Amino acid sequence: MLLLGIPVVAFNPMFADLVGYHLPHQTWVWWVSPVLGTVVYLWGGQPFLSGALSEIRTRQPGMMLLIGLAITVAFLASWSASLGLVDHQLNFWWEMALLIVIMLLGHWIEMRSLAHTMSALDSLAALLPDEAEKIVGSDIVKVAPAELRVGDTVIVRPGASVPADGTIVDGTAHMDESMVTGESKPVRRETGEPVVAGTVATDSGVRVEVTAVGDQTALAGIQKLVAEAQASTSRAQRIADTAAAWLFWFALAAAAVTAVTWAVLGMPDAAVVRTITVLVIACPHALGLAIPLVVSIATERAARGGVLVKDRLALESMRTVTAVLFDKTGTLTKGQPTLTALAAVDERYEAEVLALAAAAESDSEHPLARAIVAAAATGQRQLPRATHFSSSPAVGVRATVDGTVVEVGGPYLLEERGVAELPVADQWRREGAIILHVLADGEVIGALRLDDEIRPESRQAVDALHIRGVQVVMITGDAQAVAETVARDLGIDRVFAGVRPEHKAAKVAELQDDGQKVAMVGDGVNDAPALAQADVGIAIGAGTDVAIGSAGVILASSDPRSVLSVFELSRASYRKMKQNLWWAAGYNIAAVPLAAGALAPVGFVLPMSIGALLMSASTVVVALNAQLLRRLDLAPQTSTSRILKHTPAPQRPAPQPVPQSRRAGS
Repeated sequence: MLLLGIPVVAFNPMFADLVGYHLPHQTWVWWVSPVLGTVVYLWGGQPFLSGALSEIRTRQPGMMLLIGLAITVAFLASWSASLGLVDHQLNFWWEMALLIVIMLLGHWIEMRSLAHTMSALDSLAALLPDEAEKIVGSDIVKVAPAELRVGDTVIVRPGASVPADGTIVDGTAHMDESMVTGESKPVRRETGEPVVAGTVATDSGVRVEVTAVGDQTALAGIQKLVAEAQASTSRAQRIADTAAAWLFWFALAAAAVTAVTWAVLGMPDAAVVRTITVLVIACPHALGLAIPLVVSIATERAARGGVLVKDRLALESMRTVTAVLFDKTGTLTKGQPTLTALAAVDERYEAEVLALAAAAESDSEHPLARAIVAAAATGQRQLPRATHFSSSPAVGVRATVDGTVVEVGGPYLLEERGVAELPVADQWRREGAIILHVLADGEVIGALRLDDEIRPESRQAVDALHIRGVQVVMITGDAQAVAETVARDLGIDRVFAGVRPEHKAAKVAELQDDGQKVAMVGDGVNDAPALAQADVGIAIGAGTDVAIGSAGVILASSDPRSVLSVFELSRASYRKMKQNLWWAAGYNIAAVPLAAGALAPVGFVLPMSIGALLMSASTVVVALNAQLLRRLDLAPQTSTSRILKHTPAPQRPAPQPVPQSRRAGS
């Protein structure tokens, strides 16, 4: 379209006179602008003409109708001038072509900024294994999960995913259900208990009888929730459309007043020229670029700061958020167990207890084992060598270390050996910790406490949000005790604990029903419906594809303080949008009355050429103003003093913790 627009402008007599060059006198030169201009109008203007018709049908005038009106009036007036039917001053071919090219450029910029998207629904299927091992008689046959039927029996090996919802018919294993339920620790599943498609057997193999396939599975249910929430998410009217609607009625009113006034003065030719000029000049090029330029630069600046904006409306809405709902596992916490405390029968031998436990666990691939070994490695002490390693699902591990039989396990291990747990275990259990005891030759010598470690940046993020007057809420599939411990440490205002995936979106809706504008921050499949339901969905980039697909904003890092960067970006981009709209609309407010002849009594009527220059100048101002967004600092907010410096005092009291009766499960 640009290649067609250049000759339309270059061979237009009015543009040539304005710039100061002479066109050849051949007859064909006169027809370049009309012929190519017609192609530009019919081809390049088609999106705007179609949009204008749609706005007429819905009786909601906006940007498309304003553009459609301007290019149509310019097209008809220019042909009339080219055929000698009206004054040659109405030869607007170059203005029409320039207007269409710039508006298409703005539309392309906007679409490009929204093009980086992905399907959350397709990502759900990626949780299923590529193949399932189906038992047929005495044989094992590999089939696609889609080929499974209710009643089939499949083998799920250690480290493999469950291909369909079912019930364990043989075996016991710890299942990693964090991707579906949000529970940070593996859950023990025994014969007769259900398992969900997409979950992983961490330590042992099991046989599962399929009970649900296709649309009846839990993953399909989550998929449906995501689709419904995405479809029901409101799409606010763009502020540029609102400005365009006002300008449309302003242009019509100004044109009507202009026509009547010049006609009453007995100057019908001037009435036609001035009226058409008003209608053409009423659609500023700058208005078509005001929003797309800001969006494009804001998303580019965000990407360089580790924030990927997939949904422009999510970015616009972030400035109005009053409550941020954090998923716990993998967002406020690291999503993996960490050794946080150790107790020994004799405190002098705490280091020995850890060394023996780590040595016994060194051959295990269980997440808890890796946490114990990692903790021992920080002491830079070489572990003793373990032999005769064995593992018992749901019980623990056993190995011989320097001639001593060392066992590490949970309550089932203590029950089998007939020994009591250490007194401190009761307190740890009330706080929601994972507890393992260490036995040497059948006697308890110590206990290990493991927790899902809180990210060190989470406290700063919560404090900074409180300074802004934003309520901080936490939602998790973990038990109440675990959730309350994390909430107490971080100063969280409200907690939803033990929440299943199908209930998370409902909790977001509950906050919205209370009048809150909610931003949801999460990283797992279980967060996807809530991310889609929230006013702003923010996914941790290190999370799952489905969470990223359901969110409007994605954080490249796992630092929860990055949420503050989204706030800053939202406020700054909205401020630039308003400024650009004022620049764009301000041109019309001043130029339209002058083009209509408001100052004609004092001898001044705005020439069309000057109006065109002012129009171009407003476009340059808008472009330069948008460029200032590149200077926005989106570095992680590392201190509350910096937030205080840049944040106005909240207009409402800081949120208070809700009563216990309103906490998780309410």
